[in-house]
Amino acid sequence: QVQLVESGGGLVQAGGSLRLSCAASGNIFSINVMGWSRQAPGKQRELVASFATSGNTNYADSVKGRFTISRDYSKNTVYLQMNSLKPEDTAVYYCFLGDRSGNYWGQGTQVTVSS
Repeated sequence: QVQLVESGGGLVQAGGSLRLSCAASGNIFSINVMGWSRQAPGKQRELVASFATSGNTNYADSVKGRFTISRDYSKNTVYLQMNSLKPEDTAVYYCFLGDRSGNYWGQGTQVTVSS
C-alpha cells in the first residue's frame, strides 16, 4: 500500500504564493510519475502538473508560467510552487503517484485564493 501525505494548502490573497508538498511512503515500486490535480466546487478534477521520472514535466495551460513542479527523488516527495495565484485557482489539490503497481491519490489539501 502507498500513502501520500499532502501539506501546504491554505488561504492566500490574489497575487500571493503557496508551496504544496506531497510525501509518498509505503510499498512503492519504480515510480513513473508524480503530480498534482485539483477539483474546484462543481467542476471536474483536472490535471495541474506532472513530473515523470524521465524528467518530463507537464502543466495545464491555465497554470503555465505561474506554477512549478519539482521532485526530490531521494525523499519520494513532489512539490508544487504556486505563484501569482488567482481566485480561479481555488480548489482542493490532490497529489498523485503512478508506479508499477498502480495509481494512488492523496486525500487533498484546500487552497483558497481571495480576491
